[in-house]
Amino acid sequence: MINFTYDRATTVASAAEMLRKNKRAKFIAGGTNLMDLMKRGVETPEAIIDITRLPLKQIEKKNGKISIGALAANSVLSEDKIITEQYPLLSLALKAGASPQLRNMATVGGNMMQRTRCPYYYDTTMPCNKRVPSTGCGALEGYNRMHAIFGTSSDCIAVHPSDMCVALVALDATVQIQDGSKIRTIPFADFHRLPGSNPEQDNTMQAGEIILGIELPDSSRFATHNSYVKIRDRNSYAFALVSVAASMEKNGNTIKEARLAMGGVAHKPWRLKEAEAFLKNKNASEENFKKAADLALQGAKAFKHNAFKIQMSKNAIVEALLKAG
Repeated sequence: MINFTYDRATTVASAAEMLRKNKRAKFIAGGTNLMDLMKRGVETPEAIIDITRLPLKQIEKKNGKISIGALAANSVLSEDKIITEQYPLLSLALKAGASPQLRNMATVGGNMMQRTRCPYYYDTTMPCNKRVPSTGCGALEGYNRMHAIFGTSSDCIAVHPSDMCVALVALDATVQIQDGSKIRTIPFADFHRLPGSNPEQDNTMQAGEIILGIELPDSSRFATHNSYVKIRDRNSYAFALVSVAASMEKNGNTIKEARLAMGGVAHKPWRLKEAEAFLKNKNASEENFKKAADLALQGAKAFKHNAFKIQMSKNAIVEALLKAG
């Protein structure tokens, strides 16, 4: 392992200042992703900035919304009474991720910032534009079973690994980010990026910025009919081949509004807006769910080893909607 310095930040401002002073520094909280990357030589920071003592662990009602600090543990958030009662979709997604031991350490901000689990990214002997720009993408012509079917580019077909983020994009969450004394708020759907020609950029964070937390709007309309379907190679501690977050507001058997998002299919959590629009004011029937799934997969592009994901995605959408309904 490389040599690095270690500093502990006591305020948000001091943490951001440390990061601005050293562009090769990294924040660490739970460390569930960063430490793995450092051990493999994928990440080689000159400095580690410990942010675990920052006051960013809240889960509380604030200004009519739910405020969740960036350092709230995934396990705590998944069991919080506000979340389980008012935002069960988020709780379901969190409990589908990783293992109990990792959820105890992992934080909300770290979950949002985690890097892809693409094996070509983790293997420093292989070409990877995300790890080293302009070296090529080994997955394009390699073994790409786990890779994206939406939003790909000729430079990268990796997928974002989070379950939590799939639920957050479906719930229309927002992200609070601080740079010095300035705080900006962006829709969660705009936080992560598609690869384009710069796959090394996972998100829209700027140098020196720090995530303060996320806010959830009122979702009382979506507190009852929810499901999170995750298809994976084993039942725990495995990343999704395909996952679907589904939530709906119903009046009898009529869907007043639906929320749908997918994981395991793109470089970012993938919102299914066309399928949502189709389901509005439709009966909650399997026939309509299948039509919505067909709409959702329009434009999907498969590669040599992941063509199965297209039909699997359709089946997962139908299953998630049936469970939610």
